[in-house]
Amino acid sequence: MANSTERSCSMLVFNDKPITAVEIREALEHGDAETKAAAMRKAITMLLAGEQLPQLFITIVRYVLPSEDHTVQKLLLLYLEAIEKTDPSGKVLPEMILICQNLRNNLQHPNEYIRGVTLRFLCRIKEEEILEPLVPSILANLEHRHSYVRRNAVLAINSLYKLPKGELLLVDAPELIERFLQQEQDLSAKRNAFHMLTSHAPERAVAFLFAHLDALPLWGDILQMAVLELIRKVCVAQPESKGKYIKIILALLQSSSTAVVYECAGTLVALSQAPTAVRAAANCYCQLLVSQSDNNVKLIVLDRLTELKDKHRDVMRDVLLDVLRALSAPNADIRRKTLDLALDLIDTRNIDEVVMVLKKEIVKTQSSSSDASDRGPEYRQMLVGAIHACAAKFPDVASSVVHLLMDFLGDSSTSAALDVVFFVREMCETHPALVPSVLERLRDNFATIRASRVCTCALWVLSEFSSTVEEVRAAIDTIAEGLGPLPLLPAPTADEGGDVGEPKDAARPAGAPAGTVGSKRPAVLADGTYASQAAVLEAPLPSAVGAAAAPNLRALLLGGDFFLGGVVAAALTKLVLRLRALGAPRAATNRAAAQAMLILASILRLGEWEGLPAPLDDDSRDRMVACLEVLARPSPETVKLWLDGCRKAFAALTEDKQSREAAEAAAESAKAVSQPDDLIDFSHLRARRGMSALEVEDAVSSDLARATGLAEAAEESAKRLNRVLQLTGFSDPVYAEAYVTVHQYDIVLDVTVLNRSSDTLQNLTLELATMGDLKLVERLQTHTLAPGASKVIRANIKVSSTETGVIFGNIVYEGGGVAERGVVVLADIHIDIMDYIAPASVADVAFRNMWAEFEWENKVAVNTSISDVRAFLDHIAASTNMRVLTPPRALEGDCGYLAANLYARSVFGEDALVNVSVEKTAEGKLAGYIRIRSKTQGIALSLGDKITLKQRGDS
Repeated sequence: MANSTERSCSMLVFNDKPITAVEIREALEHGDAETKAAAMRKAITMLLAGEQLPQLFITIVRYVLPSEDHTVQKLLLLYLEAIEKTDPSGKVLPEMILICQNLRNNLQHPNEYIRGVTLRFLCRIKEEEILEPLVPSILANLEHRHSYVRRNAVLAINSLYKLPKGELLLVDAPELIERFLQQEQDLSAKRNAFHMLTSHAPERAVAFLFAHLDALPLWGDILQMAVLELIRKVCVAQPESKGKYIKIILALLQSSSTAVVYECAGTLVALSQAPTAVRAAANCYCQLLVSQSDNNVKLIVLDRLTELKDKHRDVMRDVLLDVLRALSAPNADIRRKTLDLALDLIDTRNIDEVVMVLKKEIVKTQSSSSDASDRGPEYRQMLVGAIHACAAKFPDVASSVVHLLMDFLGDSSTSAALDVVFFVREMCETHPALVPSVLERLRDNFATIRASRVCTCALWVLSEFSSTVEEVRAAIDTIAEGLGPLPLLPAPTADEGGDVGEPKDAARPAGAPAGTVGSKRPAVLADGTYASQAAVLEAPLPSAVGAAAAPNLRALLLGGDFFLGGVVAAALTKLVLRLRALGAPRAATNRAAAQAMLILASILRLGEWEGLPAPLDDDSRDRMVACLEVLARPSPETVKLWLDGCRKAFAALTEDKQSREAAEAAAESAKAVSQPDDLIDFSHLRARRGMSALEVEDAVSSDLARATGLAEAAEESAKRLNRVLQLTGFSDPVYAEAYVTVHQYDIVLDVTVLNRSSDTLQNLTLELATMGDLKLVERLQTHTLAPGASKVIRANIKVSSTETGVIFGNIVYEGGGVAERGVVVLADIHIDIMDYIAPASVADVAFRNMWAEFEWENKVAVNTSISDVRAFLDHIAASTNMRVLTPPRALEGDCGYLAANLYARSVFGEDALVNVSVEKTAEGKLAGYIRIRSKTQGIALSLGDKITLKQRGDS
């Protein structure tokens, strides 16, 4: 913690070898230039560490001031910057006069380096008594032959003119700098001079700008940036003159410097809401997005485009195809952000072009050369999700993309394949006309599916939407081909320890020639044991012998996936029942039923084999046995349940999803809807009076901004008052309150300090410390407060992760009738994790993958006064700022039990997953657990603490 003797400094230096003042004095008195430089470094290090070395000053004046070594002179200036130059009353120490002559000599030194560093040193001197005798020498350096001296002389004059008495010391400084600017040729010197005129005499800077407007494109980038700064400052002070300055900005958009172009675009958007100006800024951002190779630049530009999208959606729709060119970047974050931006901008006018671009991109991912890294499947999954969103939002494009996407059912990325099959399932429900072609394509591609979850969904689609006899028979044949020849494994013979009474060719698969069974060979199973295999089955069985040439369903079943076996049984049962309902011939129906029962019996027989990696579970066995009973003795009620109930449930689920998406879209669009009594300003009917089209557009947009901006300003003022925290009591000698501004990666504290005593408080310091992943950027300056005076002290704190942090500290001061120093302890400032996380959506597959992958979990027991499970879930979602992913229809009912998933994403891109499992006990209270998972420990612990504090419902 800093003490009252410490002051603000521009750098901190670590000193691991302490040295005494006596040793430094001896080195300065008897050493050479190198020894003196080392001693000066030690002295400066001790000063910056808070040590006071008043006994060294005279020694340095005697032995260091006369030195001609450049290093020693530079270190001397650093020393003079670090030492205390005033007494406690604020007067300059008498010994400081000794250095004025040396500074004057340096300003007249024949070497330009000595002059330049001395002028830079004077920029950091705030004492007028030291600077006043040096003014003539500073002004003389404006005519030095070297540009290094001239540019630093301008900086020194600018710093001197900022002082309270600067205008008295340099009465004609603006005129002098204006003449200097007219004659100067060095770009840096001109930039410094123009910056000074912008700060102190903007009217002179404006006059210079318009006098040399034709040469503006030829100016260097740093001077053009200074022009933009001038324009921003003038337009804030004189809003009515924005039109002519916007034309200057439009001219600067043609600059060869990308930094100037970026600043021009930002300035345009800040100054004008005219469609022409916004369109020009959007085009600049799109150009930077494509031309820049730095990924960080691309991400920043995409953020600017996203900000434009929120206020100027129509303009951004016109440049949407240019934004999509950023998909050529190999970075996944850039691609994801580009797709998110594009999906928010699609409408009926550009949907066809956007889908065409996405189709081209997804075709590119099929080539091996398109993505040499392992990012190909991830990018393909993003494209599939984007096309799915487009088709769901605009059903007319579904027919043009569904067949293309079905080629990726067998994709190596399970997530991408799942997105495709879910999309196919939804399209079959919402677009009945596409069902025949989709089913045909699904049957053709079914053999390529190797993921279990994709197979289960595809089987459901085949069994549910096959509505003709031909489609049902083709679906049954497809499932049979996926299983391969029966039985699924060879039966043991007498030679292998089986029953002696079994026939010798019992091991022959169905359809295999009788003479092909006798040849056997050993095979190593997954558990390391040996088994024999018939020669006809020499084509490897996936899980049994570790190869991948077997049909997909067979391979998954041999791997122990008997949940898939239950799905196969349900699909076959549904297909056979539908075949009977469609009036197929009795012989064909019986043949299909017998084939289905044989397949189910084979799967059950496979589940009894001890060589499988996973045994047959009871749930899957019960499901397959139930299917056998339905096939053997179907009843009208059972048939209706199988053929109608499942379809109705899925239709209700789809309808609920569409209604929720429509409600969200309506709520989003309602924000931009105008009120019925809003003024309509027609730019064509507006009196021009010599104004250009751009100036007319800007005037119209300014009128609208003034008309609608009052409510926004009032709302912003209310938010600001809500974020003011009282840090001290009203009876304390010093009253303090803080306004906390939370940005993405930093926190700004504006602390207002008020002297409530009748004495002058000196060396008043705000001392802060942090707990958590917070870091104070700088040490704060000391201040002197008169009675009743106030001061706003700003502190910057960096944030490195999403974690609840605490800022604490005190105010230290001297005076106020206290013998030594007074201390006022401040109230703690708690930085809430809710400031960093926001509700977000994620696919169910991605949620499950993250839940399995994340290693940090925090388990919180339910302890609440709320008695309703749904009300408790709503309370948790509201208090944690998270989104409920579980559909509302799935949460309906009054069974006294509820399980739901919640999701949020932080500004750092971190994911927060929450699962709520709660039930109502017999006593009427709620019991259960809330599980939080995240990739980092901080967010899991902080979110758990937040839930613990807020879950009771009485706070």
